[in-house]
Amino acid sequence: MMKKEIPAHMRAMVLTAPGQYEIKTIPVPVPGPGEALCQIGAVAICGSDPEIFRGDIAGDWPPSYPFIAGHEWAGKIVALGEGVTGFQVGDRVAGEAHKGCGYCRNCMEGRYTICLNYGKPETGHRHYGFKTFGAYAQYQVFHTETLTPLPDCVSFGEGAMADTAGVALHGIERGGLCPGATAVIVGPGPIGMMTLKLARALGAARIIVIGRNPRLERAVEMGCDDAVDFTLCDPVERVRELTGGVGADICYECSGSKGSVSQGIRMVRKGGHVVMLGVAPDTVIEEIPFKYTTANEITIFGSKANPNTGWKYLELLKNKRVYVKDMITHTFSLEEMTQAVDTFVHRKEGAMKVVVYPNGGEDI
Repeated sequence: MMKKEIPAHMRAMVLTAPGQYEIKTIPVPVPGPGEALCQIGAVAICGSDPEIFRGDIAGDWPPSYPFIAGHEWAGKIVALGEGVTGFQVGDRVAGEAHKGCGYCRNCMEGRYTICLNYGKPETGHRHYGFKTFGAYAQYQVFHTETLTPLPDCVSFGEGAMADTAGVALHGIERGGLCPGATAVIVGPGPIGMMTLKLARALGAARIIVIGRNPRLERAVEMGCDDAVDFTLCDPVERVRELTGGVGADICYECSGSKGSVSQGIRMVRKGGHVVMLGVAPDTVIEEIPFKYTTANEITIFGSKANPNTGWKYLELLKNKRVYVKDMITHTFSLEEMTQAVDTFVHRKEGAMKVVVYPNGGEDI
């Protein structure tokens, strides 16, 4: 194993019990076969993180305590375990949360985010930040199958959003966006805004965003063609009006709110698609207009995480086909995690993506 200026200890945000965490000094982990030790350049707070911090589903996410969360990250390789090829110490990389077992049917089909051996580490499965220690630390070990080379022109902050962008991009791919299409995005949060940016880059001619202020105002600033405030009108009727009664080609449900999928079905044209990107609580059970959906051949797609999409996002970023820096609204140090989480959860000062720098900033 090759090493380079690696300290014996590091600072990390350690969850000690449901709703409790401390910034602790702990040993730096050692990479095993096929793994890399990475110095974390930046880690972005995801909408699922507060749920993990609170311990809402403790025993599953996280499986036990103490635990280190965090899965939207980018950084630099500082050591390699045995048998690693294709990477070198010093490489800049963006991370991915999921590593499938590699041999189940879904993994063999490239659908490793729905690995049939999910949660069974003995099979090789990993879910960093959820089941396996994650990136709210100065250093962390990751399997190299979850690493994507980060272009030199892409900052760690932008690289940390490869997860958010990848989720949006996977949904766009699942729904089969056609050039010239009219798309509706329900929920102008981070996933919704990234879907807006990527759908535009991939050929959507018209994008309608449904939400409420102040995030709806951000959608306008980021280039949507029409903004619909659902508190002021019936969003289905408004989308129909905006599309001459025909409906949109595709709807991306990014809010996870009850009733939004049913609305999406009625927003799209005959033969249209609805993609479910929003992560709803288990308590949200959606009623579907069964006959209408069947009679109009509406297709509904579930979409989970970001399989095989990180490199695509980074190529779009590298070649200036998409711009995401305007989504990073706040940055904090690891020692300021309490303030960072509070800013994100309560959307203070228009918070969209909140990025934490465990090692002090972009210069590592």
